[in-house]
Amino acid sequence: MERQIRRAAVIGSGVMGASIAAHLANVGIPCLLLDIVPSQLTGEEKRKGLTLDSNEVRNRLAVNAIKKLKKNKPAPLYDEDLASLITPGNIEDDLERIKEVDWVVEVIVENLSIKKQLFERVEKVWEKGIIVSSNTSGISINAMVDGRSTEFKQHFLGTHFFNPPRYMKLLEIIPGDETLTEIVDVMRPFCENKLGKGVVIAKDTPNFIANRIGAYSMHVTLNEMLAKGYTIEEIDACTGPAIGRPKSATFRTLDIVGLDTFVHIANNMYEKVSDEAEKKVFKVPEILQQMVDKGWIGEKAEQGFYKKVKNEKGKKILSLNVQTMEYEPQKKIAGASLEAAKMAKGAKQKLRALFSTEDRYAELAWNTLKEVLLYSAEKVGEIADSIVEIDEAMKWGFNWELGPFETWDAIGLEKSVHRMEKEGSSVPQWVKDWIEAGNTSFYKRKEGTTYFVSNDAYKQLEPNPKVISLRTLKEQNKVIKANSGASLIDLEDGIACLEFHSPNNAIGADILMMIEESIKEVRSNYDGLVIANQGRNFCVGANLMMLLMEAQDEEWDEVEHIIRLFQNTMYHLKRFEKPVIAAPHRMTLGGGVEVCLPADRVVASAETYYGLVEAGVGLIPAGGGCKELISRLSLTVTNPEVDLQPYVNKIFETLGMAKVSTSALDAKKLGYLREQDTVVVHQDHLLFEAKQAALRLVQEDNATKPEEDIRVVGSEGKALMQLGAYQMKLAGYISDHDQLIANKLAHVLAGGDVPAGTRVSEQYMLDLEREAFLSLCGEPKTRQRMQYMLSKGKPLRN
Repeated sequence: MERQIRRAAVIGSGVMGASIAAHLANVGIPCLLLDIVPSQLTGEEKRKGLTLDSNEVRNRLAVNAIKKLKKNKPAPLYDEDLASLITPGNIEDDLERIKEVDWVVEVIVENLSIKKQLFERVEKVWEKGIIVSSNTSGISINAMVDGRSTEFKQHFLGTHFFNPPRYMKLLEIIPGDETLTEIVDVMRPFCENKLGKGVVIAKDTPNFIANRIGAYSMHVTLNEMLAKGYTIEEIDACTGPAIGRPKSATFRTLDIVGLDTFVHIANNMYEKVSDEAEKKVFKVPEILQQMVDKGWIGEKAEQGFYKKVKNEKGKKILSLNVQTMEYEPQKKIAGASLEAAKMAKGAKQKLRALFSTEDRYAELAWNTLKEVLLYSAEKVGEIADSIVEIDEAMKWGFNWELGPFETWDAIGLEKSVHRMEKEGSSVPQWVKDWIEAGNTSFYKRKEGTTYFVSNDAYKQLEPNPKVISLRTLKEQNKVIKANSGASLIDLEDGIACLEFHSPNNAIGADILMMIEESIKEVRSNYDGLVIANQGRNFCVGANLMMLLMEAQDEEWDEVEHIIRLFQNTMYHLKRFEKPVIAAPHRMTLGGGVEVCLPADRVVASAETYYGLVEAGVGLIPAGGGCKELISRLSLTVTNPEVDLQPYVNKIFETLGMAKVSTSALDAKKLGYLREQDTVVVHQDHLLFEAKQAALRLVQEDNATKPEEDIRVVGSEGKALMQLGAYQMKLAGYISDHDQLIANKLAHVLAGGDVPAGTRVSEQYMLDLEREAFLSLCGEPKTRQRMQYMLSKGKPLRN
């Protein structure tokens, strides 16, 4: 079926509906946002003389929702200007406009009767070919369209986004009994490639996959707490990072989700499952219902299992004592098993370490985890066709590092099943049969290929051609060169990838050395270079600890050597005659940005938080960051009659305030990325797209890139910037040390004490950077800032 989704309509402008519309706008899809017509005027509307027939009133809900999108945190939009792609309306006047779109998504109240009434109205104006879906989190897809025509049902399915839609990777697609296969075949790649989602196909069962397993996990944990007398803090200590789950663990997660929402999900399960043992698990505990009745429903009510209170030091977080129903200061939890897990690296090793020690907390983790593993195994075939959908749903929807079956493999399938049976648990027959057949795991990897259990045999997990795994390439012996900080890996087709793998991907001498080695290797044997990695963040900057140690010891020659080495390496990268593509993702700060600036193209993940933040630790960018931004400006504004000062002032403000982009699109707005740099919505596709960009540049003329002089604003421009800093100091916005840093930054960005319009060399600008950086390293307050950042993870204002 040849069709594309170019326009959409979202019905329901609540938080979720508006956020889905925002994400559609993020990827360039215009959409209608429709809601009901208000039945009463607001006071402001009355003062304006409006009536219930006024368009402003009739569209009020959608209009206000769009306004909120620009203010909400975390931001639903990559850039608030994208809100212009969303057109507000109402379902009385504008429902017929769904004929103009390719996809309609319903996001109204979770009430079957109301949804059915809406779809009856939608069908009256619907035209064949338009895809219609519901964002329900658990109501039956088939039940919603009971009574609708066969053709409508064929074009109908569930598309369950997880909240917030921009940031959460999971999207469950739930076909109905009559949904055409070709409709699923359109939606799956669209949601993956265009919306950047991790898509799983779920069956039309209560709460689908992720909420089914997630709610069960929370219920067994709650029940274990109430039965054994564990505290809130103990539960969260054992159900968070110790077992490969988010820091929010159980009760912080419940507070974020909302206890009222969770009770709704639980009641939905309780009513719809028929198995009595399963019903018993999903019965809402009395304590939870009491909390909802009191309005203690979590973060949106500012209290749930945790409560923030103000004190003389700012804010303090209290936890609920479930015995007394009083909030108390949190107690620190410590135990041998938890300490062992904390010391281990990676989710698999943490789990093994946790269960290698027998204590109260290892028992708690085992008792809750065991039930989730058994439940997941029971539901294979019922809620999803394979273990893969279940594992991916839990990783993408609940941010678990390992899905249930990956977890089972990590703790040892045979050993754990033996313990379960010894303790009287009922293990699904298919799991016992699998082990009796001589298998020791649900997954296996062989020569970079993953296999998983399916119908009593290992089945190959079909690779996605747009997903390039550096781990797999390493397993296939594709490493060309490597040291402790980085590796050069063959991506095939003449392209090599430089991967950072130092702690936090911080840049030190080992990475700089590998960049130089990579340039030599690619020059001789490859056509292009991609700089990318698949760590949590692309790069958090240079190795600040190493720099601080040298500064504290006053080893100024060594500090200068480090900076000069960084500058020279970036200069060589920029001058390299073959294509260089940088592919940043998530946190890309300081030196991480300076590695990207010399690249011929940047192919950035949409979720890239990009910034030269050196001012936050009392320094200025000195790896070519200042030079490169001024050089780009000089090359862009070529008319000598055009005043550069306003543009330089913007750079000065961006660097001086250590601004970090909220997305890759915002990085373009801040001037860090260029127009020719591209944005990739699906982060798993980032390396593939970077490779494609390199291959395209290979086809172009790749002659040596000559150095060009840089036009600067000179001493006059410097004075203007420094005056601005002085005024901010007088107004109390910045400290004396902030002003000192700003003055140094102004000196560098202006090109020093030269006349306005002077053209200077790149090396001259690099020398200015290095001199300013060295002088700031000698300042005690800068060293205090560096130390504070390393110990506290946040900037010090001194």
